[in-house]
Amino acid sequence: VPAVPVIFKQALENTDMEEGKSVSLRCELTKADATVVWKKGEATLQASAKYEMKQKGTVAELVIHNAEPEDA
Repeated sequence: VPAVPVIFKQALENTDMEEGKSVSLRCELTKADATVVWKKGEATLQASAKYEMKQKGTVAELVIHNAEPEDA
C-alpha cells in the first residue's frame, strides 16, 4: 500500500511583525507528527536562540525571536 502524502490543511500566511518582538508562523498538516523542515530561501533553519520550532499533532510552528527586517 503506497504511503499517503502529507499536505497542508492550512498553509502559512503572511504575518506582520514588529521589529525586536517575536513573531509566530504556523501551518497545519494532514498527518500528525510529520517531519517539518523550516527554510528561509534555500537555507534550512536550525533551532537556536533566534528560531524556535514547535510541533504538536498536526500543527507546526516557527517562532522568530527578536525579529528584524532581514527575517521577512
